[in-house]
Amino acid sequence: MRGLLASSIGVTCVAALALPLTPSATAATVRPAPAAEAALAGTARATSPDTPPTRSLPDLPDLPGSTQSLPLTPLTGDRAIGGTGGTGSDRGLPRRDVRHFSLLGVVWDDPGTELHGRVQVRTRAAGTGGWSDWQDVETHNADHGADPGTPESVSGRVHGATAPLWVGDSDGVEVRVHPDTERRTEETSRGTRTLSTAAPLPSGLRLDLVDPGEATPEHAPAGAQRSGPQPPTTETAAKADPPPTTPGAPTTTVDAVPMTPETTEASAANTPLAPLGATEIPALDRAGTERELFALRAAELTPAQRAKPYIGPRPSIVTRRGWGADESVRESGFRYTTTVKAAFVHHTATGNSYKCSEAPSVIRGIYRYHVKSMGWRDIGYNFLVDKCGTIYEGRAGGVAKPVLGAHTLGFNTNSMGIAVLGTFTSAKPTAATVTAIARLTAWKLGVFGANPNAKTYLKSGGGNLYAKGKNVRLDVISGHRDGFATECPGKQLYGKLGSARTTAARYQGR
Repeated sequence: MRGLLASSIGVTCVAALALPLTPSATAATVRPAPAAEAALAGTARATSPDTPPTRSLPDLPDLPGSTQSLPLTPLTGDRAIGGTGGTGSDRGLPRRDVRHFSLLGVVWDDPGTELHGRVQVRTRAAGTGGWSDWQDVETHNADHGADPGTPESVSGRVHGATAPLWVGDSDGVEVRVHPDTERRTEETSRGTRTLSTAAPLPSGLRLDLVDPGEATPEHAPAGAQRSGPQPPTTETAAKADPPPTTPGAPTTTVDAVPMTPETTEASAANTPLAPLGATEIPALDRAGTERELFALRAAELTPAQRAKPYIGPRPSIVTRRGWGADESVRESGFRYTTTVKAAFVHHTATGNSYKCSEAPSVIRGIYRYHVKSMGWRDIGYNFLVDKCGTIYEGRAGGVAKPVLGAHTLGFNTNSMGIAVLGTFTSAKPTAATVTAIARLTAWKLGVFGANPNAKTYLKSGGGNLYAKGKNVRLDVISGHRDGFATECPGKQLYGKLGSARTTAARYQGR
């Protein structure tokens, strides 16, 4: 695979680049440390072009990623879903050749407009030339995003969009969008009659095809390479403590991913936990985690926390550098809230066909889709988890800090979002995934003194379930659907949250 070739080197931790754990104000913005900018002022900025629609297929150099945007046009006859597009109500894209991509989604102009209809795509696998069957794309994606009225939501760059769909390395695509049918009654001289019309589709519909960029498999994060027998079942895993690891275990860095000012900014936010440039934050045993907690938050700990710091052993976490984030894509600086009182669990609705070794590529695709296609400042989730149980850092700002995300519309303040890669409406999550959620929440909620098996209150920022300003009582580990009327995180994953709560509480020593 091309780009992001890596080798392991040691990097000394630069303490001066460490950012404070808890900011003094809600939604504070933190800029790169001056020392970091001065040291790297001459470093070239990584490129990440967003290519316009084109019929030619030029050879591209190795890139961190790119996006093709193709406008959708009226479909007629048998090209529409069910052959019902004769009136021009359906939109789509006839089968065509495109540059390589691996993730796609349909985007439109107004983020306040929902797409009421069905979106289907089929793609051609690069290399084999075989076309897939038609696949449905999840259209209800308005429940993700920054809270109403926040700088991120009113930036003027935000667009409406479907959920992204992972299709693997492809070089051909076809798409069709069929609007829902609206029915109304009309009075006539002979009584009433029912009329059926197509619901209006959002304006500016386009198909975005995302090439996430590629990393060589031998240098992908170790956790993403797991294969062989599946981890133990959820029930078995719940009875065993996470395996202890040696505090300060060595980490690796990817020296071919340039340490630009943006890369340094993102990595420096984690320097209290790992060296600058590390691709993975190592796991700690319970004793090491407790020592770290006192070092990080000594001034904020209550007497009760000092006497008994309920916190789970820190799990290993693949950093943004580890999954190959192109830091020039996102908006610079970070935004924080005051604390972390709750965790919302999501599914990405990107499908379940990916291999664990492809998880970093899936995350890079989602990242680019959130920023370049949807107009967010960064990837929306604070953490992501794959089917093998590997945990990844999401939105930049530091994994131990209260980073403001864009994951649960109305409840992003004082919470964190954990997205499981996949779709879990009917498919069940793996035991490794559920255990990873429990381990992550036991640690991160423990940093801020929260009990994973308890209830808490969050103030709504506005949504379709709760009015803005309403104090809402929620599980400390909630599903997305608890804060917004949505199917996310899918029936099957939602049904496992009870197990995650009790396991996380036990990891904390409760």
